[in-house]
Amino acid sequence: MAQIKITLKLFGSLREASKESTLQVELQDGARVADVRNWLARRNPLVDQLGERLAASVNLEIADLGDALQDGDEVAFLPPVAGGDGSASESLKRCTISDQALDEAEVAARVEGPDAGGVVSFVGRVRNHARGQSIEHLEYEAYPEMAEREMEKIVDEAGEKWPGTRVAIAHRVGHLEIGDAAVVVVAASAHRGEAFEACRFAIDTLKVTVPIWKREVATDGAYWVDDHA
Repeated sequence: MAQIKITLKLFGSLREASKESTLQVELQDGARVADVRNWLARRNPLVDQLGERLAASVNLEIADLGDALQDGDEVAFLPPVAGGDGSASESLKRCTISDQALDEAEVAARVEGPDAGGVVSFVGRVRNHARGQSIEHLEYEAYPEMAEREMEKIVDEAGEKWPGTRVAIAHRVGHLEIGDAAVVVVAASAHRGEAFEACRFAIDTLKVTVPIWKREVATDGAYWVDDHA
């Protein structure tokens, strides 16, 4: 039977357990996402431990286990995301993932304008305690292409819910020290009420849907955070 080859990408706790981030997998023609999951489960017991909380994507879009695959597809398995407690071209983007320190003013400049009577910013910073642990630092990991795409969906939805409101999001990845900004969300609208609501909606939705994972390094050990499914 004919074969297809897909690229399998792993993130967060699943990548750490597999000790690999990208794999080339050959499957029989007609294979589905479930076949890739089964292939991986035979090699990594964490797949079954995560169970239904382990989402899948194909070519940067969330997928069902029954979805058929084509030769050359990029498949990713996404552990529960970490919720809870540049260049000229980059500056034009509403949503970005970066390994550099975040600049709240730069993010605000993406959406501010003379029509914005209310501009609301949320900055999420690394705190020195969580889950009863003393935190030394955090490590964030993302599926960057998909994360930016999902964040764009969030800001589009905010614009639909509150017409005339503009939202921008920046999230940092890599090693973050206590006090570093991990995420900046800015909403600009004609009135403060819509700006507050859109900003809250954006950060709450990001914590659930965007493929970004957080690893907390505490004084007595390190662990991946998966507060949200």
